[in-house]
Amino acid sequence: MRLLKTYIHPSINIEQGRQFSRPTARAIAFKQQQILLMYTKRYDDFSLPGGGIDSHESIEQGLVRELSEETGAQNIKVCSEFGLYEEYRPWYKDDFDIIHIESYCYLCQIDEQLGQAQLEHYEQQNGMQAKWVDIFQAIAHNERTLANSDKQGLSIIRETYLLKAIAAQFFT
Repeated sequence: MRLLKTYIHPSINIEQGRQFSRPTARAIAFKQQQILLMYTKRYDDFSLPGGGIDSHESIEQGLVRELSEETGAQNIKVCSEFGLYEEYRPWYKDDFDIIHIESYCYLCQIDEQLGQAQLEHYEQQNGMQAKWVDIFQAIAHNERTLANSDKQGLSIIRETYLLKAIAAQFFT
C-alpha cells in the first residue's frame, strides 16, 4: 500500500522511549457527492469510520467489522487500497511512551441506507454518530476546530489530512 504520510507528534522523539504499533483500518465510502464520516461531539470533529484490527483478523476483516459496528453499514465490499497514513503519538499507559498507529485506508461500497450501529461505550460517551457529509464542509469544519478549539482530539490532524487527500483525488 502506498504511504500517504508519516506524522511525528512534535512532543516526541521516536528514537527514544518505548513504543508499540497499532494497525487500524479506515473506510472511504461515497454516496453521490457525500462521504460517510463519524462525527464526534466531544471533539467536534469528523473522521473516517474504522478502528483497531484484532490480532486474529486481516486488515480487510477488521475494516468490515469496524465499518459495520460504527455505522451500521450493510453489504460492505472492500474495493481497493487508498493508502497508509502512519503516525507516532505520545502514549501514557501500559508501560509505553509512544504509539505508532498505522491507518490502512480502503475504498468501500456499501448500501446507502445504514442499519443500527453497535458503538462501544466510550464511543457512545463521546457522542459519535455516522453521517453522510459533503467532504469540503467536513474539511472546513475540522479546520475550524483545529484553529479554534482547545478540546480537539489527537486524531484530527490525521483525519483532516486524509479528507484533503481523498477530496484531491476524487472531488476535483
